[in-house]
Amino acid sequence: MKKTSLLLSFIFCLLSFISFSQDIAVLKYKGGGDWYSNPTALKNLIAYCNSNINTKIDPKPQEVEVGSQDIFQYPFLHMTGHGNVFFSETDAENLHNYLVSGGFLHIDDNYGMEPYITKELKKVFPDKDLVELPSNHGVFNTVYKFPEGLPKIHEHDGKRPQAFGMFHEDRLVLLFTLESDLGDGWEDPDVHNDPADVREKALKMGANIVKYAFEN
Repeated sequence: MKKTSLLLSFIFCLLSFISFSQDIAVLKYKGGGDWYSNPTALKNLIAYCNSNINTKIDPKPQEVEVGSQDIFQYPFLHMTGHGNVFFSETDAENLHNYLVSGGFLHIDDNYGMEPYITKELKKVFPDKDLVELPSNHGVFNTVYKFPEGLPKIHEHDGKRPQAFGMFHEDRLVLLFTLESDLGDGWEDPDVHNDPADVREKALKMGANIVKYAFEN
């Protein structure tokens, strides 16, 4: 009983911290996938948010291990990559506790991550499935309007972009963006040579995700 009480107190303290913090971190994971891809993306998104939607996010995003208690210092975690993802039992339990305690995870498939992450998320929420979000969901309408839902930034296979969510007690705790490549659009202009309007579209969608996560 004492152990349970201490755990609840710990989670309450972490939740209180998350409620007042406005920082973002990149999630490091095992499995060999390139969690470090798009190195300039989050820095640029943060700068855009601080300039356009009145956030006060630390301009230098940190990197945190999925199994570390450090994830509880950040209300918003960003995860990306092209390949394999593996969560240990400890990783999955830690991420589960983080998400149900008020945290938010955005996973942006950088092309090729989808089959791996969907399998690993079953370790985090065995009883939940990813659910496609309709185009009228709040995340597409917080600051900037995206009446057709998630924008297409890079083509790859030419498939339509999709946004999937996981919910805990009606709160969106996880957003998985697929066939969009938002992170590529956040990168420095000379990385992918995307047109200015495409980068702007990606940054606006990213700002919507940040604002929605911080306010819900």
